[in-house]
Amino acid sequence: MIRIQVPATSANLGSGFDSLGVALTMYNQVWMEVSDETEITSKDEINVPTDKNNLIYWSANHLFEICGKQLPGLKIIQENNIPMTRGLGSSSACIVAGLVGANRFLGNPLTNSDLINLASEIEGHPDNTTPALMGGLVTSAMDGGRIYSVSVPVAEHIRFGVFIPPFELKTEVARGVLPESYTREQAVFNLSRSALMTSALFSGSLENLRVAVQDTLHQPYRKGFIQGYDTVFRTSYELGSYGTYISGAGPSIISIIDDKTEDVFNSHAISSLEEKGVNGWRFVVLRSDNQGARVMID
Repeated sequence: MIRIQVPATSANLGSGFDSLGVALTMYNQVWMEVSDETEITSKDEINVPTDKNNLIYWSANHLFEICGKQLPGLKIIQENNIPMTRGLGSSSACIVAGLVGANRFLGNPLTNSDLINLASEIEGHPDNTTPALMGGLVTSAMDGGRIYSVSVPVAEHIRFGVFIPPFELKTEVARGVLPESYTREQAVFNLSRSALMTSALFSGSLENLRVAVQDTLHQPYRKGFIQGYDTVFRTSYELGSYGTYISGAGPSIISIIDDKTEDVFNSHAISSLEEKGVNGWRFVVLRSDNQGARVMID
């Protein structure tokens, strides 16, 4: 049996809509082995599909079919540390785990580039699946049906403070509220800031992040789905965030901080929200994961 570790991911980073993503030090663990029967269980209290509609199984079987092979069955054990439907890449982690595991069982016939393209095809966009596979801060573009991506490390002193709400927001709902078209001014606004975001996180130029997270393409339309949005953003900046943004489609909100403000956020983030009447949220400080998904033998 192999164990696959897949990091959580945060997409968009404010301005980089459908193009930027970063892998984070929160991990799902998946144990897999080929079996005559399909048996899917969870190590925690999270209810997961236990039939062939399970996304890990489906992705693994899909890769087998692409390679012209038949998958007899899979034994899958899941440990779900990435909260579901919170904008932290839980579905991408399942897709990546299934593909990486299946590829390993078949003797790795697909390259990492092949896996990146296949994962994006399944998910529908690359901003979560690609950093989950590559690690680091990833910029992705699609051309001719293929993904072109570059991963760079995030500066060592940067941290990601994650505010996780007690409610879900499905990606299809958050996407459904977006307009069909944008103005040239909006496009230029976001292009300049997403370029600044990549440079700032790579170089550690914290002073640029408050501008780099600014966005006109998705956050103004999605914030209405997030109860407590204004309070969380205001509290984040009061505690010293360099830049705050909606993670992926939401509803989690991330503060980009550094190692000097980490203790302040850990001590005061939740109590500050509760003082303002926003209850039930969780908070955790993460770093960038620079390795991506990896296979381990237990």
